[in-house]
Amino acid sequence: MAHTTIITAPEKVTPVIKKEQYFSLSFVLSRVLNSGVIMSIEKNESELKGLEKSIGKLTQSKYVSLFNSYTGAVHAALWGQDIVHGSLTRLEGASEQDQRFVNWLGVGLVTDSEVSQGFEKVTVTWDNLSRIEQELLPKLQQSPVLVLDFTELGFGPCASISVNDESVWTKAERLKIFGAFDLKTMWTQEEAEPDIQPGAQFNYRLSPLVAACVKLSLLRRNSSHED
Repeated sequence: MAHTTIITAPEKVTPVIKKEQYFSLSFVLSRVLNSGVIMSIEKNESELKGLEKSIGKLTQSKYVSLFNSYTGAVHAALWGQDIVHGSLTRLEGASEQDQRFVNWLGVGLVTDSEVSQGFEKVTVTWDNLSRIEQELLPKLQQSPVLVLDFTELGFGPCASISVNDESVWTKAERLKIFGAFDLKTMWTQEEAEPDIQPGAQFNYRLSPLVAACVKLSLLRRNSSHED
């Protein structure tokens, strides 16, 4: 008996970067690649600090920590607040990715309004970049920790946490290999903040090249044209 094979067209996937965004993307990349960031250790560090400063102004926060993935930022947001294995937290509108990762960390999710919100999050894209202040405004007072995900800008995985509590920021930074405290230890040869040492550290350090691209995108977010 003959078998008939039916070939169907693959499902059309909507690209993250739209054609109308190519110019902005290429403009940022060309500016950054010609700036010498890749070859200069000094410029590398200044780009990271520059992005932290830009995000701090945007989120009206005293402390910002950068990460090379959204999950890294989520991990740090929870860890910084001592929401660890066996703890409970609440995440309004948690995505499937959020639920799976938080479950992997051993943290339970509940809907009880008496339980504090673990963090608020905003995904930054080319579509909402020019009005990002308006999108952030209602989020700023809803949780002590705000997670921004810049990955959809297309420069590479990038996320941050913004807080006003120094202790939360300190613990979040400590979670990163070669975070602020590891670098301080390398320069001074003295252990920085030895009392705040996680059982394990993770490779969450953001690429300075990605940081430079995201920073420039934020700085020119209201530009309607290029000179």
